[in-house]
Amino acid sequence: MKEGYLSPIDKIIDSALEEDLGPGDITTAALVDLSVKGEARLIAKEEIILAGIEVFSRVFSRLDPEIVVETKYRDGEAVSNGEDIGIVKGSMRGILSGERTALNFLQRLSGIATLTRKYVERTDSSKVRVIDTRKTTPGLRILEKYAVRRGGGFNHRFGLFDGILIKDNHIAVAGSIAKALARIKGRVPHTLRIEVEVEDIKGVEEAIGAGADAILLDNMPLKEMREAVSIAGGRVLVEASGGITLESIEEVSKTGIDLISVGAITHSARSVDISLEVI
Repeated sequence: MKEGYLSPIDKIIDSALEEDLGPGDITTAALVDLSVKGEARLIAKEEIILAGIEVFSRVFSRLDPEIVVETKYRDGEAVSNGEDIGIVKGSMRGILSGERTALNFLQRLSGIATLTRKYVERTDSSKVRVIDTRKTTPGLRILEKYAVRRGGGFNHRFGLFDGILIKDNHIAVAGSIAKALARIKGRVPHTLRIEVEVEDIKGVEEAIGAGADAILLDNMPLKEMREAVSIAGGRVLVEASGGITLESIEEVSKTGIDLISVGAITHSARSVDISLEVI
């Protein structure tokens, strides 16, 4: 590894620290001597699925390599309200200065994992995969998609570079689903699956007939979803998308669908309540 190399995660953490600390934490520097050591408890203030504990720890080590974070839980595990997640030990200057940034990451990522788990638990079939979308916080996608996995979900494409999804605007430019598929098949690697967004049964039939590998049913009613699954007959993957909620996901999962994409697990997840309290 090249000297001076920063991992993508370290770059994200350093940017967040720079945003919060700027030239320095003037309050802590004025109040706390460099020699002061201490400990702080990390506590869950509600039922959560933990995600981001290593990022939380890394924030402190970027500030002071001698700060130690000891944890009782691993990412993906459930933590009860009031439970200690772990303890942070070392320089009180580093602990106090890194507290907010570290908690911001942990609360946000645990919020995504917690909401994802709720969606996964409400599906009616173990066959169905709950997957995320590209509706993530700019700059934090690698972390937020990680949190989805810790919550029991799966990742859709990471970006525009690693998966092919022909959407409605692509189809409008190309002229039709069939024309879009014919054009793209000769221009992309054969190793990549080609998915097409469709809005009705006619689109389902056209996409499958033109050689799509997967179809995304955009905001389709349940009756049409079931018909689309029947038409697909296992020949292509079928994904449901658009407005899927905790209240509707169980019925959607009963249609025989393969994948259910839920933008809400990233763009609408709230940060959970976790605190860091000096002992």
